[in-house]
Amino acid sequence: QVQLVESGGGLVQAGGSLRLSCAASGIIFSINAMGWYRQAPGKQRELVAAITGGSSTNYADSVKGRFTISRDNAKNTVYLQMNSLKPEDTAVYYCNAEVRTSFVSIKNYWGQGTQVTVSS
Repeated sequence: QVQLVESGGGLVQAGGSLRLSCAASGIIFSINAMGWYRQAPGKQRELVAAITGGSSTNYADSVKGRFTISRDNAKNTVYLQMNSLKPEDTAVYYCNAEVRTSFVSIKNYWGQGTQVTVSS
């Protein structure tokens, strides 16, 4: 089994910054893509940012230039640095990882979510 544990959420004023972390643990051969998604009340879950095993990145248009995704492969951890936060960034943020758990098994895992609230 693989667990993803997120941390770093909280309440911040508009214009402020937060850094989210997500650490994977368990039986891990390797981790391919990792990403951050978010879900605001009454809305569908959406991709915020993703990073491949080779560290190529892509971002939602709404966060480009403000958020930065990175990863530490030695720690099986992905980060999301969020700057210039806006009230519309308020959501539960979920970590996602595509994990190889054996030579023949690749599975997708989700974290439990961490709340980010941006006040105006």
